[in-house]
Amino acid sequence: MDVLTVAAVCFRDEAGRVLTVRKRGTDAFMLPGGKLEPGEAPIDCAVREIDEELGVRLTTADLTHLVSWRGPAANEANTDIESTVFATALRVEPRAAAEIAEARWLDPADHGGVTIAPMLAQYLFPRLAGA
Repeated sequence: MDVLTVAAVCFRDEAGRVLTVRKRGTDAFMLPGGKLEPGEAPIDCAVREIDEELGVRLTTADLTHLVSWRGPAANEANTDIESTVFATALRVEPRAAAEIAEARWLDPADHGGVTIAPMLAQYLFPRLAGA
C-alpha cells in the first residue's frame, strides 16, 4: 500500500459549513490542501497549497492544528493518506485555481449526497456535525 503525506485546511463559515474542493477529473470533495514537497513541514505545505488552490494568503501563525488522520485516499487506489489538518478563519472569498475544478461549502451533518473523501466521511464530518 502506498502512503501519501498531505496537509489540509478546514475553513468553516458562520453556519458551520466546511469549505471543500473537487480536483479536476475527480468526483470526491475534500478539504483544500495537498502533498508535501520533500523536506516541507505540514504547516508550510498548507500555507502554500491554499494560496495555489484558492488564492487565499495565509501565514503559519493563522493556522491551528485540528487533527492528524490516516486512512484511504479519495482518488488513488491502494493508497492511504497521512493527513495533518489545520483550522483557520476565511477572511476573503476563495477562488478555485490550479487543479481545483470546484469549491463548495458543505454541511457536515447533511452534505446532500455529494461524494466526499473518506477522511471527511469517516472522521471529520461526524465529529464536526456534533460540534
